[in-house]
Amino acid sequence: MLRIFFSREDIARTRLAPAADPIWELVLSLHLLRGANADPMISGWRRRVGDRLRERAIAEQVRLFVAVNPPRGYFPDFLTPYQSVRGLDAGLEAIRSTPATRLRRDLTVLAGTTALPPSAAGLAEGESASLRELTGAMERYQAIAVDPYWSHICNAVEADRGVRARAMLAGGTEALLASLRPHLRWRSGELTVLNYPSSRELHLDGRGLLLVPSFFCAGTPVALFDPELPPVLVYPVERLGALPSTSSAPDPVGREALAALVGRTRALVLEALVTGRGGEGQTTSEVARRLQISAAAASQHTTVLRNAGLLVSRRERNMVVHTLTPLGLAILKG
Repeated sequence: MLRIFFSREDIARTRLAPAADPIWELVLSLHLLRGANADPMISGWRRRVGDRLRERAIAEQVRLFVAVNPPRGYFPDFLTPYQSVRGLDAGLEAIRSTPATRLRRDLTVLAGTTALPPSAAGLAEGESASLRELTGAMERYQAIAVDPYWSHICNAVEADRGVRARAMLAGGTEALLASLRPHLRWRSGELTVLNYPSSRELHLDGRGLLLVPSFFCAGTPVALFDPELPPVLVYPVERLGALPSTSSAPDPVGREALAALVGRTRALVLEALVTGRGGEGQTTSEVARRLQISAAAASQHTTVLRNAGLLVSRRERNMVVHTLTPLGLAILKG
């Protein structure tokens, strides 16, 4: 059982991640892939991704990531840096910048339960080549196991965020925390993670808690091992049906034609504006996180699409929200 203790200041500082976290999804998806979970919603995904990863060339490319990310028990905190809340690139850069002292400490703990390959020695010393090898392996795995399904993952996370937002609007942060049943229980300043694999206490000490809704979280919420790190709790969302097969995951003919017309990334921007916020558009930052591109790139793409008459932009306080025009929606629908 994990017991998380909140002060009034912690309640005020608790917040919900702004979108699906690509690094957490990447790391936890490997746990699901290699674990014993029999959820039929992911059985097809496990078969397809497992077949790809058994190909000799790909298995070699992802070997280091697989070695340091076991499916059960402890896995290193440095694999899921706080900066990943800003997207995949920010998360990978944070991993490459991990201090050698933290790498050595995390991998020493891991070595107590998991046999590590010789290549992990360079990682434990903070060698830049080993860190680049690790993040390269993570990117290769991401391209196979997560990217083809990213839209479905984001839709499930956005649906959950809507539920939490309504709870918070109705009753504040405490109502948000109470809404996390059945996996968590909120009682007057204490959030309890039921069925946690070990007995732990986490005192937030005024830092608040970042709640991260996750598609690939397998039932039991996940917290970081080191209590000195910024507190994060990852919890599972409803998966909204099975992941699509690879035959249906890529763009159909109409999407291919749209990508040829406006470019693949701008086609994805148009799709994001339909699926985000219940079809009510997205901010520039939300588009950037969803497509895993920089805010500057998202702003550039939305400007081009706006100048072409495919979307309109409106300012809401310090944000710009983009929505499709009738022309943009007609083009998207083909």
